Amino acid sequence: MAEPVLALGDLTLALPPGAERPHAVEGVSFDLVAGEILCVVGESGSGKSMCAHALMGLLPPAVKPAGGAIRFEGRNLVALDEQAWMKIRGRRIAMIFQEPMTALNPLMRIGDQMAEMFQAHGLLTPPERERRVLALAREVGLPDPERILRAYPHQLSGGQRQRVVIAMALALEPAVLVADEPTTALDVTTQAQILALIRDLQRRHGMAVMFITHDFGVVAEIADRVVVLQHGRKVEEGPAADVLTRPQHAYTKALLAAVPSLEPPARTPLDSRQRAVEVAGLDKTYVTGGGWFRPARRVAAAKNVGFTIRRGETLGLVGESGSGKSSVARLLVRLIEPDGGTVLLGNEDFTQLRGEKLRHARQRVQMVFQDPFASLNPRRTVGAIIAAGPIAHGVKDDVARARARDLLGLVGLDPGAADRFPHEFSGGQRQRIAIARALALDPEVLVADEPVSALDVSVQAQVLRLLEDLKARLGLSMLFITHDLRVAAQICDRIAVMKSGEIVELRPAADLFRDPQHAYTRELLAAVCGVAPRGQSAAE
Repeated sequence: MAEPVLALGDLTLALPPGAERPHAVEGVSFDLVAGEILCVVGESGSGKSMCAHALMGLLPPAVKPAGGAIRFEGRNLVALDEQAWMKIRGRRIAMIFQEPMTALNPLMRIGDQMAEMFQAHGLLTPPERERRVLALAREVGLPDPERILRAYPHQLSGGQRQRVVIAMALALEPAVLVADEPTTALDVTTQAQILALIRDLQRRHGMAVMFITHDFGVVAEIADRVVVLQHGRKVEEGPAADVLTRPQHAYTKALLAAVPSLEPPARTPLDSRQRAVEVAGLDKTYVTGGGWFRPARRVAAAKNVGFTIRRGETLGLVGESGSGKSSVARLLVRLIEPDGGTVLLGNEDFTQLRGEKLRHARQRVQMVFQDPFASLNPRRTVGAIIAAGPIAHGVKDDVARARARDLLGLVGLDPGAADRFPHEFSGGQRQRIAIARALALDPEVLVADEPVSALDVSVQAQVLRLLEDLKARLGLSMLFITHDLRVAAQICDRIAVMKSGEIVELRPAADLFRDPQHAYTRELLAAVCGVAPRGQSAAE
């Protein structure tokens, strides 16, 4: 192996008193080599992001180095003060953050934010910065770069924002690039593009890359070597091919076993006569912008959308970001009003209800949101959050709170959790709480909008099993929205594929994965598993 550019030696990071364990990272050692991508893998709480923050000098104030070293260019980074870090951070070691929307300044144009990298380090004249920024935008494949450089972050798609963050990380040509879960929230085609871009840029610039992920699909796509962390300790390290095909540690084997397959499990045929929901001709167009000198922009989020969900069935809705999936979910539960179409719950058109009738009917359709931390009130206890819906519909407080405790048990949590607050739980536990809240009103239909996209593979598998179990026990029907085709394969009876507001294919899951009919479906499958479009070989 070549001489390492950066080396962690027995790094130990101490957590504050009262934490669930003494150390965030304990005795971790590994090297980063120029021209290589090292993937650091583990569940939430494994210490992988703490290692990344230590490499950048961005540890939280409560986390303190307690031993070991990080050797880089003849210095121990652990011992540096902030003044010294300012000369290294961004210039010699750069980072791509998981969520670009929070990493970018919402009040600054994209071009100004990219130029700020040079300005902060006193590099280049203003005209030189402008030329360099444009060249970077082109290098990372931003479409119409002149327009995007004049835009604000909210005017870009998720994939475009991630390309901007990558361009900023590369601006000063660092020796080490740290990528912290940069593709977690992206759809499969955008994720494939970003992974290919990072690999291409790494080869061209000869950087050492530390890529943090919990997704073994990403590891298979991009890694040269793999380090596996569990509870702050390294449990396995080796070439990617060896770790993926011949894992040695039980924890690595468990993580790989939890990765969902693209092969749908066998399912019992449903009675097609019993329909829980019937959607027909659903339309929604968003109108944004407009003014004295520019016309309003019209975006069709749903165009003549139609489908049925049978009793006890899980219908999957898949597609890229911007395809209209979440808009359809919000139309179904009347969080936004449709421009046209019908949503029949039994024999009742949900779109035509108003006032008290609508309020009463809302109990029949409930929603589980993607981010439970954002959808749960941080100032209320979990019991109060779950009981709020029934109380609003006339259930007595004590009865509703007792029901909340029962529901916590139903979703696999201790009923005593009712007295705690959302921030005291892990991501998977918060999603179980969100599911309990959705079940509090005894709905007939559950709408789950990307409910496992931000979860580790093992926690993801637990939540999927929970949803399947609840569906069977409670007789629920479900609309399951996801950009992850592997997840869709495991939980959905039928799958509808959306593109640009339209459903382009709707078939039983097994049929769709075995023989996709629409070109767009084949593109999605090719992005996740390397399947070539029909008429082409994989080599092409």
